[in-house]
Amino acid sequence: MSLPTEAAEALRTFQGAAGWEQRARLLMQFGDRLAPLNDADKCDANRVHGCESQMWLVGELHDGRWQFAAASDARLIRGLVALLLVRVNGLTAAELRQVDLPDWFDQLGLSRQLSPSRSNGLNAVLQRMNELAE
Repeated sequence: MSLPTEAAEALRTFQGAAGWEQRARLLMQFGDRLAPLNDADKCDANRVHGCESQMWLVGELHDGRWQFAAASDARLIRGLVALLLVRVNGLTAAELRQVDLPDWFDQLGLSRQLSPSRSNGLNAVLQRMNELAE
């Protein structure tokens, strides 16, 4: 499965980074670019459970392709989720089910920084995306 354009650009950016410090800066920048959710969307129905930090996710279907938006109170998580969103936005429900989260973060060079709790949280986000897409 080919990568969405934004995901391919993110991958090139991260693979060109010189070491962890530069990747960490890029991660924060991606998180800062995440469009804010409005307060109405930050409700319990949109909350992703399984994350240690507060996390909200909304999704909409446009012409058979999913567009997700998310927010988190944790800066690092916002960056990770922003990278997840560039990977999944624009996919069909069937393509979404095929996303390999560990492989994506491994390609970005970020898998070592994914603590078990962060991994669980991101898996919870992806699982919630799949639930919305069903």
